[in-house]
Amino acid sequence: MNYHMFALVMLLLACVEQSLATCVVDSFTVKEDFDPKKYAGKWYALQKKDPEGLFLQDNIWAEYTVGDDGSMVASSRGRVTLFGFWIVCADMAAQYLVPDPGTPGKMFMNYQGLASYLSSGGDNYWIIDTDYENYAITYACRKLKDDGSCEDGYSLVFSRSPRGLPPTIQKVVRQKQEEICMAGEFQPVLQSGAC
Repeated sequence: MNYHMFALVMLLLACVEQSLATCVVDSFTVKEDFDPKKYAGKWYALQKKDPEGLFLQDNIWAEYTVGDDGSMVASSRGRVTLFGFWIVCADMAAQYLVPDPGTPGKMFMNYQGLASYLSSGGDNYWIIDTDYENYAITYACRKLKDDGSCEDGYSLVFSRSPRGLPPTIQKVVRQKQEEICMAGEFQPVLQSGAC
């Protein structure tokens, strides 16, 4: 009986260790051979996992464009609540840099709010997956824990249509949310056309 208990405890510890190892941010895979030209165009956020602090709340969309030199920029818009009561449509702009051309899905995003009350800064910005025509899943980790997992991160599920995704694609999205250790943390994003 003691041998069986020991084996069970060891199996449990191995499972816990494996589950923790998969949440190491550097182990997450991104879209292989990401192509910014195929990604360009308008995307609507359908689901989001917010970071700490102020973040766009609903009616979020982003339009990506790619320059002749291959650099990608985006303009985005969404509603945000300021001071606990003032709801406004806010505009953001971003420029994307690819630190390693061998992994074009891992970018660094410099962003700025186009009004004084919005934040500016920079985040790692990864395209976890996309089929370019229907959906995209983005991921950013703002602060790592000592074990390499994310302490403060965010993710968006985008669609080319504000009306949603078909069930077959929803299944892919759920799988990717698990792979980035954010399953169950996403909230739906209202798309009412307010912005």
